[in-house]
Amino acid sequence: MIPAPPIALGALLPALIVFGAGALVLLLDLLPPRTKDHLGGVALAGIVLALLASVWLWAGGTDVRAFRDMVLLDRYALFFHFVICYAAALAVLLSIDYLRRNGVESGEYYALLLFSTTGMMLLASAGDLLVVFLGIELMSLSLYVLAGLFKMRLASGEASMKYFLLGAFATGFLLYGIALIYGATGSTNFDRIAAAAGARPRDTLLTIGLGLLLVGFGFKISSVPFHMWAPDVYEGAPTSVTALIATGSKAAAFAALIRVLTVALRAAQPDWSVLLWAVAALTMTAGNVIAIAQSNLKRMLAYSSIAHVGYMLVGLVAGGAAGAGAVLFYLLAYTFTTAGAFGAILLVERSDGEAVEVGDYAGLARRNPVLAATLGLFLLSLVGIPPLAGFVGKFYLFGSAIRAGYVWLTVLGVLNSAIAAYYYLRVIVYMYMHEPEGVEVRLVPSFAGGIALAIAVVGIVLLGVMPAPFAELAQVAVAPLVR
Repeated sequence: MIPAPPIALGALLPALIVFGAGALVLLLDLLPPRTKDHLGGVALAGIVLALLASVWLWAGGTDVRAFRDMVLLDRYALFFHFVICYAAALAVLLSIDYLRRNGVESGEYYALLLFSTTGMMLLASAGDLLVVFLGIELMSLSLYVLAGLFKMRLASGEASMKYFLLGAFATGFLLYGIALIYGATGSTNFDRIAAAAGARPRDTLLTIGLGLLLVGFGFKISSVPFHMWAPDVYEGAPTSVTALIATGSKAAAFAALIRVLTVALRAAQPDWSVLLWAVAALTMTAGNVIAIAQSNLKRMLAYSSIAHVGYMLVGLVAGGAAGAGAVLFYLLAYTFTTAGAFGAILLVERSDGEAVEVGDYAGLARRNPVLAATLGLFLLSLVGIPPLAGFVGKFYLFGSAIRAGYVWLTVLGVLNSAIAAYYYLRVIVYMYMHEPEGVEVRLVPSFAGGIALAIAVVGIVLLGVMPAPFAELAQVAVAPLVR
């Protein structure tokens, strides 16, 4: 009889803190008072506590393996815990006043957000394909419900249904891929898969399993041709939820994808690097070109996020410590920038709902110069204008690709960045150079939302002006994976 593995819950400490906060929120939701303003504070406290625990574990410097190496708490996982906790904390701050304005103050919102964050953190710590599946499902099922939280809005229900149906379809591909990889290698553990794949790198069953696995991950990161859910979900979901989907879920999916490719399937790199080259080129180009035609800001940012996935795939194609480290740094910069952009949109309203059309922002610089400048900074960072975080992130990504010999892919990335400048700068032109178009637009005061925007602005400026310490942390995080 095989002995049961020892229970080492320390490897799950940050995730358990967030999960415990979610359970506490559900319990407090049953108790008075009827107003639920305090639940946002409880959720935020749980995320901050998990972040502090991750910092403490990083300082300790000891890697923990638990449950027969199915869960790994190393510096790579902890780096993604930082990114995911930042994304979740910004989403909570943006939600506090936003939910009250829309009459959807409910404890289950914060509980689902925390459970989704737990799934994201589990993905970052996965050392086994079964844990990858469990993390994806815990994250996704919570996000499906959150996307349809505004029950009275038809677009919200449609977003939730599309997200669920396409997500379930992608999960089928992921499970088939896991089954085939298990059939080819006899294990779902990353290290054992790597040993078996190294002995038979051209195994047909393994190659097919890898392809199906990439289909499942392609949906989660919204790469072409698995991106069609993103615009509808981004537009229909509550804006605070959209910010979490665009940042935290992508970071978690990339955390698992990078570990799978660089650890478990390193022997198959000649196969997946060629495939990802084509996917990166298509994703960058399709995202940026289609974004030009969008007049809805949330849909525009959805296609923008698809394009940024293409940029991050460039780092994966480049490989090595430089490429993987560049992806980690870019994800950190992208989290602050994208969450901030959605946060700024969340603070502007029309008389008949959210102000999400580009024309709604005409003359915003006159009505509220601070908010216009803040949104402008986020958009310039997304373009890649120095000295903001987006520029440094692209510099690291494209630099790693050049050093790895992928010159043409880098040229495509630079050209796509130039294309992207058009639709980002168009919003800035509307804010500063157009008169209001007769639509009644008001600015919504939000103390918590203002704090979120301030944190995001500090983040993109700090990462742009002083990138070296953060880039070094990213390199330290990926070093054990690519040695």
